[in-house]
Amino acid sequence: MTSLIRVWDIPGGIHPPENKNQSLQLPLGEIPLPPLLVIPLNQHMGTPAQPVVQVGDTVLAGQLIGAADGTFSANTHASTSGTVIAIEDRAIPHPSGIAAQSIVIQPDGLHAWIEKKECADFRALDRLELLDKIRAAGVAGLGGAGFPTAVKLAPKSTQVIDTLILNGAECEPYITADDMLMQVRAHELIAGTLLLSHILHHPDHLLIGVEDNKPNAIAALKMAIAAAAVMDPEAKKIRVVSFPTKYPSGGAKQIIQILTGRETPSGHHSADIGVICVNVATAVAAWRAVRYGEPLVSRVTTVVGDALQTRRNIDVLFGTPISYVLEQHGFDATRASRVVMGGPMMGFTLLDLDAPVIKTTNCILAPGTQELPPPSPAQACIRCGMCAEACPVSLLPQQLFWYAQAEDFDRLEAHNLFDCIECGACSYVCPSTIPLVQYYRAAKGSIRQNEIEKEKADRSRQRFEFRQTRIAKEEAEKEAKRVLRQKAAEEAKKKLAEKTMNEPASAVSTDVVSAAVAKASSVQVSADEQKAKLERILSAAKSTLDYAQKPLVPNEARKPITEDQLEKQKARIKQAELKVADAEKKLADFIATQSASVAIEPTPDSTPVAPPVVTPIPAAVKAEQTAARIAIEKAKQKAAALANKSDEQKRAEQIQALQSRLQKARDRLAQAEAENDPNIEAFRLGVTKLEEKLNETGSEGW
Repeated sequence: MTSLIRVWDIPGGIHPPENKNQSLQLPLGEIPLPPLLVIPLNQHMGTPAQPVVQVGDTVLAGQLIGAADGTFSANTHASTSGTVIAIEDRAIPHPSGIAAQSIVIQPDGLHAWIEKKECADFRALDRLELLDKIRAAGVAGLGGAGFPTAVKLAPKSTQVIDTLILNGAECEPYITADDMLMQVRAHELIAGTLLLSHILHHPDHLLIGVEDNKPNAIAALKMAIAAAAVMDPEAKKIRVVSFPTKYPSGGAKQIIQILTGRETPSGHHSADIGVICVNVATAVAAWRAVRYGEPLVSRVTTVVGDALQTRRNIDVLFGTPISYVLEQHGFDATRASRVVMGGPMMGFTLLDLDAPVIKTTNCILAPGTQELPPPSPAQACIRCGMCAEACPVSLLPQQLFWYAQAEDFDRLEAHNLFDCIECGACSYVCPSTIPLVQYYRAAKGSIRQNEIEKEKADRSRQRFEFRQTRIAKEEAEKEAKRVLRQKAAEEAKKKLAEKTMNEPASAVSTDVVSAAVAKASSVQVSADEQKAKLERILSAAKSTLDYAQKPLVPNEARKPITEDQLEKQKARIKQAELKVADAEKKLADFIATQSASVAIEPTPDSTPVAPPVVTPIPAAVKAEQTAARIAIEKAKQKAAALANKSDEQKRAEQIQALQSRLQKARDRLAQAEAENDPNIEAFRLGVTKLEEKLNETGSEGW
């Protein structure tokens, strides 16, 4: 516990005025319940939670009101008991002042909790069960990033963790929330460290990193370790490491380099080098979630600034409006230059003071006009290089600034823009007061937006290419079927030609005549069917007439029927009447034909016999029979002519027919090209196929 551990230095860094004593003069306090709690559903990094309550529901403190939506999301819980009065967009603490979906709760003043499931010994539970408890409690990084803790504590199987670091550096000026927490809840922090060590399979090194400007916190931690070691020998592995104060040593990559000497490569996570870094407040929240079954509903927050009468650290419920917090500390708006969430280096000005306290709210700063005056106007860069000397990530802020101004995103990425931790050290030392970090933030947002749009475009392109491939495949299948049908037809023609060559003309004629007679016979319709068909036609015509005679109804209320509509109705009625008359006439003619009798010749023995009733052939059937006889005669003539022709004559006629079709196709193609017809490719393809067929016919032998 008291062994000396080597510490390393980080490049760059600055030493701004700390101003931490303002909030350490009073003990950790609390404020009364506010009239309303506004609990946003995106208090963490990742996808916002989805509401699981409705307006009018009664909730208890710690009750789930927003379920995590995906891996990188976190549950959201009610901070106190009361009634849900709204689920709507409300202002949230964000640099842009945007609104987000929030659940508004009206407290009942009882602060009644849900039934908690305590766990006296976390070692009795499986590691996955412990992660589930932490995930269910909605624990996310309280150091400022808001990364879901359960995800951080579940590294890949290929990432062997040998060092666990509890980050208590808190290097940002004014902020003392973690300092106060380590002083008053040191025993919970040590218990949380042992819990995280158990989940991570007991790393070799358990380190709590604290800057040397927090002597009270360091002393409290050492006393808590000594007390815990009596009950748990593993507590002896925990080391409190004090290192020199320097901003921004509290960054995750920076404190890892300070305590281990390892540098996290660009584009990688600390787990890739065997280290997990967790904020001290996050470790306490994880411990309370497992030990007491207590969801994360509050946090320690620093409330400080010359515009306040009272400056201290408070344990405040999530969803408490910042305006209410300021009111409870004697806020004087006339003295304040602005209100900042976070510290003066990495914080941002709040555009709406009704925005609530959330999981990442570690400080509410209300400075006076002398304490934090408005920034001076930016001047031209003098290329002094001080920003590069102050950068803790060894970037080139000057070049990044130029590329950000020019929106040269490729060079920004080539110069590792996303390695920037936005600590503000470069802006702090810039003699031209250029807001460098704001340029970097805007450039990062533009790059991310471009990546999203590029991803959408890639997905659209893939869908289009897939559709084109599918259409081409379908066309190829259709073409293959057409070719097969064409080949089958050609084979049939060849077989018919061979049969014609080998059989007498009379036999061919007989076959053709028989086929024609069979076809003609198959189309004959009985008298009853013909009558039923005519009756159906008449019934349909009458129905059409009845529908046309119905009174017109306006399409819109209170809109009269126009003369044009009436004229159109009259035309429809007239047309329907003509159809009814025509149908009635056809049916009457058919019935009259049916009623006619046909005389028959007497029998050979001259014995009178009653003539049989013969059903007359309807006119439509007679026309079909006449057409059939004509077709039979044509088939006979064609068969006879075909039988008498030689192979050369047949081939010449076929070539002549193809040449005629080709000429017509070329004429259609020329007309399509002149009119710029959209189907021009289809016409061109037809000409090409006819030319190929003509060439094949002219070259092949019989």
